[in-house]
Amino acid sequence: MRERFYRFMQGRYGNDQFNRFLMILALAAMVLSILWKPQLYLAALGFLGWGYYRMFSRKVYSRAMENQKYLTIREKVLCRLRRGKRELEQRKGYHIYKCPGCGQRVRIPRGKGKVEVHCPKCGKDFIK
Repeated sequence: MRERFYRFMQGRYGNDQFNRFLMILALAAMVLSILWKPQLYLAALGFLGWGYYRMFSRKVYSRAMENQKYLTIREKVLCRLRRGKRELEQRKGYHIYKCPGCGQRVRIPRGKGKVEVHCPKCGKDFIK
């Protein structure tokens, strides 16, 4: 039986990170459909069908490009979350201001009172 499955999957795309994400989304939608709204069951079936379609597809290049796009978006989101976490940790000892000229974030130690800040990016001076 295993050999038949290997022959069936030959030339097909298989599983990747985007498929895993779709399967987790389908599972979450199924659980939410049981607990909250039954209409989410259709969304769960859609995610499940999309995942299986991608898994058994013979268009390997197209599926790889979809996965690459997913990984790019995922990395942007994770980078933003990491930056937010780092800023929250730094707020204990620093004030973080945006430069009115260019939008660059500037860190100033807490407890310094009114300070004239020099933006390292555009060179503009502003008082905070």
